Amino acid sequence: MPNSHKLLLLCAVTAAACSVADLAWAQKKSTPGHMDMKAAAPAAGDASMIASAMSAAPRAVGDKAAIVAMDATGAMRELRKGSNGFTCMPDNPATPGPDPMCGDANAMQWAAAWVGKKTPPAGKVGFMYMLEGGTDASNTDPHAQAPSATNNWIKTGPHVMVVGADGMMEGYPTSATPDTSAPYVMWAGTPYAHLMLPVK
Repeated sequence: MPNSHKLLLLCAVTAAACSVADLAWAQKKSTPGHMDMKAAAPAAGDASMIASAMSAAPRAVGDKAAIVAMDATGAMRELRKGSNGFTCMPDNPATPGPDPMCGDANAMQWAAAWVGKKTPPAGKVGFMYMLEGGTDASNTDPHAQAPSATNNWIKTGPHVMVVGADGMMEGYPTSATPDTSAPYVMWAGTPYAHLMLPVK
């Protein structure tokens, strides 16, 4: 996620990469692939949000990433400018479990398409970090918000994701009920299929 702040994620990131609630602002506040950033003075608690966001990625990435967070009005606010093309978001306390995320520009565009139920941009492979883990999610329904008897809810730990890699995931498991301790394809058979790579 670059300084132009193309929308992610990790983490992200994907209901396993990030919950619909985390990126709901994309439908209201931005066009797919871009975030409208709101200028604001630093607020109390910014330091803890920056630390949370940075925890999503390796230090070499998090230290130079742009940091953004949603304010009380639902608008996105830039907490810190970045210089390495990645953007990180802190944990959303409204969702269960840790889910800070960090992704590159292509990952942000992919996430914006996912949230907006649009077709992801073709030919743009993106990378997302969720090294603190992610909110549990359906492995088969990209937009499910709660478990059901048929949507194959799964638990995920710390992971990274490769998104937008259509045609490059052959050979990886596509089961509706994968072993989440090994690499697998999430949301197989949908426009949002992506490779999940556990790191612990």
